[in-house]
Amino acid sequence: MRIAVIGTGFAGLVAGVSFAELDHEVIYADTDLEKIKRLARGEIQIYEPGLRELILRNAEAGRLSFTSNITEATRLSEVVILAPDSSPLSKGEPNFAELAAAAREVAYSMNNRKTIITKCSVPPGTNERLKRLMAELTDQSFAIVSVPAFLREGTAIKDAFNPDRIVIGSDDSTAAQTAAELHRPLSDKMVITDLRTAEIMNYVANAFLATKKAFMQEMASLCAKVGADAEKVALGVGYDHRIGHSFLAEGIGDNGFGFLKDAETLIQLACSVEHEVKLLESVVAINRVQRFAIIHKLEELLGDLRGLNIAVWGAAIRPNTNEVRDSQAIPIIRELVKKGATVKISDPLALPNLRKLVDADSIIWCVDGLEAACDADAICLLTEWEEYGRYQMKHLRRVMKQPVLVDARSMFREEQLLDSGFIYSSIGSHSMNTSLSPVKRPIA
Repeated sequence: MRIAVIGTGFAGLVAGVSFAELDHEVIYADTDLEKIKRLARGEIQIYEPGLRELILRNAEAGRLSFTSNITEATRLSEVVILAPDSSPLSKGEPNFAELAAAAREVAYSMNNRKTIITKCSVPPGTNERLKRLMAELTDQSFAIVSVPAFLREGTAIKDAFNPDRIVIGSDDSTAAQTAAELHRPLSDKMVITDLRTAEIMNYVANAFLATKKAFMQEMASLCAKVGADAEKVALGVGYDHRIGHSFLAEGIGDNGFGFLKDAETLIQLACSVEHEVKLLESVVAINRVQRFAIIHKLEELLGDLRGLNIAVWGAAIRPNTNEVRDSQAIPIIRELVKKGATVKISDPLALPNLRKLVDADSIIWCVDGLEAACDADAICLLTEWEEYGRYQMKHLRRVMKQPVLVDARSMFREEQLLDSGFIYSSIGSHSMNTSLSPVKRPIA
């Protein structure tokens, strides 16, 4: 089958290369000519393990091609995948503009019947709105199918080839079957339904996971107050098969999973139909507050942060990606700057993207975690990159002003910290935390 993928962002690139691996002929199309040229040369701005290698291999095999001519790509293809950036706006409002622009280009270009697959998460009613828009612009026959992409940055290739489920929504049975056959080699766990049910499913799943995380964050705070170990509590509770271990880890809240934005989108949707979702509103509030738990830990240990050097280890939303949108590091860095600290930031991949979003004279950009730790009063670990766990703790202690480590991801183990001299604090794990009595400031 010949497939056109309109949009060469995260979801589009992963969808296209996964179908090329399944021996379909895929045409990547984007109106950004320079971006297309870079992709054709193998220059991919999105870092995702395995993605570049798969694109190069399939391009060399002739299963992938690149063009800025959306008309040509549409006319040559039986299936057109719309995968532009449809991330919600700042307050969870739907972002329809990019999807509508791609749909218009395709509608103007169609020369025969097409199956149009949307690969982005959109609120209920969006695909119907898209269908009306396209029908006004073309007299050609087409059908729209919603197939939300359940992908996580850092593990997207694995997720694409081993999905938990595939959801296919359409009001056209022939188009639904076309999409089902296209995706069937990836999984037999398939739900075929109508458009609106498919659209809302991903939001409901992510909102539930946000609720699960928020609950554990609340319990972690309670555990800290009563002297219990939240990490062990989560371990024990997770053995209950009705609950499971995933997303029970305490920490500083949602970090780029999109859970909060999807919860906010559901809140917006509920408001539009005059329906209350008080639980979701509480979940969002808990997650927003939890991100600053690490600031409170620092102030417990160090007092006033003004004039102190704080090393931030990690800014990406998770390891093995350079994505920083929705990263909890951003509000934490801004709060540290606001409180008068000098922030020394390191991240193996994400600093170029982070520089576009945060900027202050009191931010120092560091090549690695060791440089960030030099003369630091504390280290805050926000992303659990493997390289941070490989540093010798006694050497770190020698280069720092004060040996304080606040671990937002519970990355460090007891054997690493033993006899290191570090004052260590994680978010929720009581058993490993050392004394929280204020650290004596060095004499100037």
